Amino acid sequence: VFGRESEFASLQRSYHRTISDSSSEFAIVSGSSGTGKSVLASRLGRYIVANGGIFLSGKFDQLKQSEPFSAVAGAFNEYCDVILSNGRCNRVSLVESRLRVALGQEAHHLVKVIPNLRNILIKDE
Repeated sequence: VFGRESEFASLQRSYHRTISDSSSEFAIVSGSSGTGKSVLASRLGRYIVANGGIFLSGKFDQLKQSEPFSAVAGAFNEYCDVILSNGRCNRVSLVESRLRVALGQEAHHLVKVIPNLRNILIKDE
């Protein structure tokens, strides 16, 4: 990515820190239109997935300005799909139980913002 090598290197270091000390990091790529943000994020995503990680991204859409956190909600909606498509039932159960403990009866509010979360929290009867 022309002109974004230092940002890419910084994001790579961030990713490697999360692997080495089992921590989590959150990165925001910002800038004016046409400055390579999407290309940078896509390149980082390919790098992370090639190294066995999970990469989530969300993009703020000017048409969704009335929806707070739409990019973050979109990323977590994508994460629900990743969890469910991996076919690891124990991971789904772990996420479900942690969300239920953290949110209790309020979990349904999160489902309104992250629709795919319904597939994790709501069991078929």
